[in-house]
Amino acid sequence: MITLRRSDARGHADHGWLDARHTFSFAGYHDPDHMGFSELRVINEDRVQPGKGFGTHGHRDMEIITWVLEGTLQHRDNMGNGATVSPGEVQVMSAGTGVTHSEFNASRTEGLHLLQMWIEPTERATPPRYELKPFAPEELRGRLRLVVSPDGRDGSLTIGQDATLFVGRLAAGDLVRHAFEPGRCGWLQVARGEVAAGGEVLRAGDGAGIQGERELAIEGRAAAEVLLYDLP
Repeated sequence: MITLRRSDARGHADHGWLDARHTFSFAGYHDPDHMGFSELRVINEDRVQPGKGFGTHGHRDMEIITWVLEGTLQHRDNMGNGATVSPGEVQVMSAGTGVTHSEFNASRTEGLHLLQMWIEPTERATPPRYELKPFAPEELRGRLRLVVSPDGRDGSLTIGQDATLFVGRLAAGDLVRHAFEPGRCGWLQVARGEVAAGGEVLRAGDGAGIQGERELAIEGRAAAEVLLYDLP
């Protein structure tokens, strides 16, 4: 079964410096029918104005994954990490017992466009961790590249949950497939472009929950970038 979550049905918050779209309930947006999917709790698509961002704030007991689409994100945290995150780089912060950080658009002239996703951890009160890794364009082109996993296999970053994240950049006509083990489910998020999956056409901002399927085929209908979660 494929359950669509269209882009224009998401929650929306326009703060001037921040334009945010919420796939699931978040902050001031509450939808009892969309509280999350499996262990996936947040998919926020944020557009941040030049030089603006989120001041120092805290998290705990959450696996936070950031994928930048355009621009550069400036990250600083109380673990001593300071980094800039650009397209093609995956940032993972396991908040564990607690972490404070800030996130800003590193540019004074260009906008920042990103996806930030939160996953519930298997265990709570673990030591906080931070990882950042680039993936070359050729690693993502025409395939689903594993970028996050519970065990760090194939050069992926690690999270404290039995969940994996794949990223792919597809040209029109590219076809990729992902097989689900029995009892597993998935979430497909289209970051840009257009794809066909499960008999449906999905465009930028659209998402889909996948349940009870043995395999998902994703075909590029136009140049596209997709994120696919395999979840318990």
